[in-house]
Amino acid sequence: MANVTKRTVDYYTNLGLLKAERSASNYRYYSLGELERLRLIECYKQKNLSLEDIKELFKQDMEAASAIEETGLKLKNKMDGLNEELQEVISLLKEDEKNELLLKKQISHESMALIQSLLVLLV
Repeated sequence: MANVTKRTVDYYTNLGLLKAERSASNYRYYSLGELERLRLIECYKQKNLSLEDIKELFKQDMEAASAIEETGLKLKNKMDGLNEELQEVISLLKEDEKNELLLKKQISHESMALIQSLLVLLV
């Protein structure tokens, strides 16, 4: 499927460039993602990159993906916190409009800016 020999696939697997899954009978099999990775390795080799360089590129890609995932998680947590504050604001507004001073003390500037932006979008 990738136009390389079994020996090449074994070599790349031993170098850590490819990851094989094992079947119940201990046969190796490769996912479609690994097939795409194998094609990418071959593409990089055609551009005269060494296997070490290719391995380093894959490592950098994994680090970048991990950093993006971590940033996404931080943003999600921040949004969850802002959502909780917004729900608190909504509930207080429903109770009584005299709670305005209390609201201003409890809400961060960031949250207030977000609420104002949301109000502009909703109106």
